[in-house]
Amino acid sequence: MTMPAEELWTRACAELSVRVSQEVFSRWIKVIRPCSLDGDRLRLSVANDFYVFWLEENYLPMIAAAATVAAGREIRVNLAVEDRTSTAPVAAPSKPAPAAKPRAPAAPRDSVSTPLDAGFTFESFVLGPSNTFAHAACMAVAQTPGRAYNPLLIFGGSGLGKTHLMQAIGHHVLKTARSAVVCYTSAEAFLNEYIECLQHNRMVAFRKKYRGVDLLLIDDIHFLAGKAGLQEEFFHMFNELHTRGRQIVLTSDRPPSEIQGLDKRLVSRFEWGVTTQIEPPDVETRVAILRKKAAALKLHLSDEIILFIAENIRNNIRKMEGALKSVAAYSALQGAPLTREAAMQVLRGCLDRTAADAPTIDVIQKTVAEFFDVRISDMTSKRRMQTVVVPRQVAMYLSRALTSRSLPSIGDAFSKNHATVLHACRLIGERMRHDPSFQEMVSTLRRRLGAD
Repeated sequence: MTMPAEELWTRACAELSVRVSQEVFSRWIKVIRPCSLDGDRLRLSVANDFYVFWLEENYLPMIAAAATVAAGREIRVNLAVEDRTSTAPVAAPSKPAPAAKPRAPAAPRDSVSTPLDAGFTFESFVLGPSNTFAHAACMAVAQTPGRAYNPLLIFGGSGLGKTHLMQAIGHHVLKTARSAVVCYTSAEAFLNEYIECLQHNRMVAFRKKYRGVDLLLIDDIHFLAGKAGLQEEFFHMFNELHTRGRQIVLTSDRPPSEIQGLDKRLVSRFEWGVTTQIEPPDVETRVAILRKKAAALKLHLSDEIILFIAENIRNNIRKMEGALKSVAAYSALQGAPLTREAAMQVLRGCLDRTAADAPTIDVIQKTVAEFFDVRISDMTSKRRMQTVVVPRQVAMYLSRALTSRSLPSIGDAFSKNHATVLHACRLIGERMRHDPSFQEMVSTLRRRLGAD
């Protein structure tokens, strides 16, 4: 007799409860609802796309394994966003925001925040494999601020769109709740204001301003590192805002756990919510960004020039947009269409290494295979011996670091999925941080590939 989906899921949850921490179970497993069991396929639903992304990225294999144990046969799991017409309740995460309490009196809106950039909206943001997850998280926060993803921390390199997404949340909230008090500032400006208020005995006004907001957006939170007094002030501000169910969104150049000099209490608070990364965009996304920017600025550039910029400036969108304006200005001054050679001359000071100089995944695989004395076919196989796994993970790490290929594209080159590539990169990065000899080995490979 076939087991109902609800019963199978109940048994699977019992299995999962001993495999993950209580916090993980409450936040990510309890929110899942069983929908149907058709043969060996269990269909589960969650509240929104963000849950789908996060669960597939982190827990799907474990969920499928638990369902298999519960059923006594192999079960495949599909996750989907729940049917919005359903009236059945959805379980809440383990740390739901408490019911809103009366907030502290807020300062007048025009004195609260640095004006948001009018161009930084969700509509103007270009989606790609490198930012889909971060975009989904930001959309979820914008639609239901102060709920499950509080705080939201976005990290990544300079010029990749962190501030754009953060301010897009602010624009959306102000559009849908015109009375909302939204405060955007950088951590450096926050520090300067804090020092000025300390010097002039205006800390009461400082606290009233920041603790009375509905949405707090702070850029470059890593700037707080090593500033004990400011961290103490922000710690208490964070606690009050979070207790009142006010949304906090932060950006950083690295994950909280990697910010040296950041109070462990703040690291812990930042990990209450969701931390998501923006990666350098792949070439297709870079082309789309440039085309959208060119259209917005009414610039007329050929596809050849746009592709040239996209191929040669890989890791900084702001730098790429600056290059776009430079070649457009040069073309306008010359009164003639821009050639590839002229673009190369105009941009010679800001281009990355040319695509011809950058190693391909094939070259990386060959170099790593020779270094570890393994076969390339072993690295792209399903073999799990340590003598193969480590070279494969190192090659994946280098492919991500040294090429502009997307995670799915790198995965295809190794006959793996994007989640496996991401996991490998995290493992190698962690091992490099704790093992100097391993870090030196990876650096040696980078030098052989001409990257250092």
